[in-house]
Amino acid sequence: MVNEHQDNLADRRRPSLLSNTALILVIIALLTLGWQWIATQQKFSAVEKTLSQRLEDYQALNQQSLALAKQAEERSTQANARTVLLEEKIAESRDQQEVLQTLYNQLAENREASAVAEVEQLLTMANQQLQLAGNIKAALLALEAADKRLQPLALPRASQLRQTLALEIENLRKLPQVDVSNISLQLEGLSQLSAILPLISERQPTLNASLAELEAPQPTDLNAVEKVVLPIWRDIKNLVTVERIDKPEPPLLPADNARYLRENIKLRLLTARIALLQRDEATYKADLTAVVDWLNLYYDGKHPKTRQAIAKLKELSNSDINIELPQLNESLAAVNRYKQTLEDHD
Repeated sequence: MVNEHQDNLADRRRPSLLSNTALILVIIALLTLGWQWIATQQKFSAVEKTLSQRLEDYQALNQQSLALAKQAEERSTQANARTVLLEEKIAESRDQQEVLQTLYNQLAENREASAVAEVEQLLTMANQQLQLAGNIKAALLALEAADKRLQPLALPRASQLRQTLALEIENLRKLPQVDVSNISLQLEGLSQLSAILPLISERQPTLNASLAELEAPQPTDLNAVEKVVLPIWRDIKNLVTVERIDKPEPPLLPADNARYLRENIKLRLLTARIALLQRDEATYKADLTAVVDWLNLYYDGKHPKTRQAIAKLKELSNSDINIELPQLNESLAAVNRYKQTLEDHD
């Protein structure tokens, strides 16, 4: 009887122990599922916040693009107006040249008068090159040609006019030379280069290292062993790429935004060229500085072509383009006095 009673108690305890164990396992599973759910919600919140921030950045960039496009359009309109004005002045200059040519034909028999007419024409051309195109070199050539034309005239009044021309030539030679055409061509080349420069998302560290080694000066005094070992060592180094991770990664742009970025760079370089023609140094340097900042932020700064583009932009930005050009008023007045003297003698 006692044994039967103990067996009954043992049978009753076993289901209770199994029930308790199952309950504990269920509780642990529920707690694990709850913790995973909370962690998942936190991750979703962080991702949602990041996406919202990037969306705001992209919207700000698009707004800036629209503003730049509007600004470029306004400047293009101003440039067109200036072009019309220049065409009018060029037409006037052509009329003046025709008048001067007629005067030259009428005074062909008079050596001194014809020389003065040629000098006046050359001075007019030099003044137009300075005031309309800002071409110091062409103005110097015209003034030197005028001085050379006066050399055969061994007269006191011709010597006085040559002295005035010599002062004008000396003043022009002291001015810093600004090669507007060359700078404009370099900006156009950079605009075309910006379409193929790799973005930070397109970087290839191994390729950059290979290009850097190719551009670096190659040693020439190598023995036979070094010539064999050096290429093998370069290949081994290219198997491993080491990059710094202590700096935050720049934002990666989608394909559409990357295209807008490249177009914005082209617009900035175009406005810089317009500012160069207008001799607006502040706008010129501001546009080039903005392009340099974008290249440093969004492009692969380790790529050799990117480094070359940034160096060229900094070099162009340091160029002084706002030069106050003189007017040839003294020389023109001296020629007019010379002509008046000839007319009084006639």
